Amino acid sequence: MEQNNFNGALQKPVGSGFNAASTTSDVIKGVDINGKIAIVTGGDGGLGLEITKTLSKAGAIVIVPARDIEKAKLNLQGIANVEVEPMNLTEPASITSFAEKFLASDRQLHMLINNAGIMWTPLQRDNRGYEAQFSTNHLGHFQLTAKLWEALKKTEGARIVTVSSSAHHYSPVLFDDVNYHTREYNKFEAYGQSKTANVLFTVEFDKKARPFGVRAYSLHPGLILDANLGRHLTFEDFITLGAVNANGTPNEEAQAAMQKMSKTKRARRRHNSMGRNKSAIAKYRRCLSARCRSCQLQSRCLR
Repeated sequence: MEQNNFNGALQKPVGSGFNAASTTSDVIKGVDINGKIAIVTGGDGGLGLEITKTLSKAGAIVIVPARDIEKAKLNLQGIANVEVEPMNLTEPASITSFAEKFLASDRQLHMLINNAGIMWTPLQRDNRGYEAQFSTNHLGHFQLTAKLWEALKKTEGARIVTVSSSAHHYSPVLFDDVNYHTREYNKFEAYGQSKTANVLFTVEFDKKARPFGVRAYSLHPGLILDANLGRHLTFEDFITLGAVNANGTPNEEAQAAMQKMSKTKRARRRHNSMGRNKSAIAKYRRCLSARCRSCQLQSRCLR
């Protein structure tokens, strides 16, 4: 019987040579992707924007599907080899339209990076009545991957990467009430459920795609300081997450993590990299220490 990997207990380091201080440029150094085609959802902001920049610099053609075309074009100004197309992950017809247009171009698809997502939102539903975090983070990417399968299958060595989160530990997929019709809504559990779905989808898709030379991977991106994912968080949410104590002082573990991050950032800065985030970390720590309930830096959070 195949061994399971409950809560990551069987996970082992892959020996990649990279660590928390490694940049996207470090990872892609020496990799030839000139002329390769990548689709990156959410590729116009946050983590996705960095992915787009790096792939573009390495010579890839990057297609960014976006809800707000004008905003995406503005964010992507100055980046070479980028195409922007309309798509909304909560609207099946929009996903189908995007995929069919790509398939009609008869181009290969070397990389599909399912990166877009929403996090810890109040209860919202798409037009079908599906809970928004599950709809955006999982169902939309599930449909997109399925619709693009023919392009992936005909491309030797195609890869699908779906961005999950360590928050998958917050909740399994509760199939009896995925969309919170009968149980009380919890935004943290809802996000965790969607991230668990990302992982389960990836594991099963990889099994089915492997015979065709296509592989699928899922990942936890780590601490993201510059994304706007946590814009719905309140001060009380930071207490729930364990980032601060009820009196507003930083949690000891969170404080230790920030200190470790600062040390890593300083070491990296000596190599002329990642210096920009140092000020963000310092501001974040000052924000917590000042017990600031209304500060906009509350949006800088753990993904």
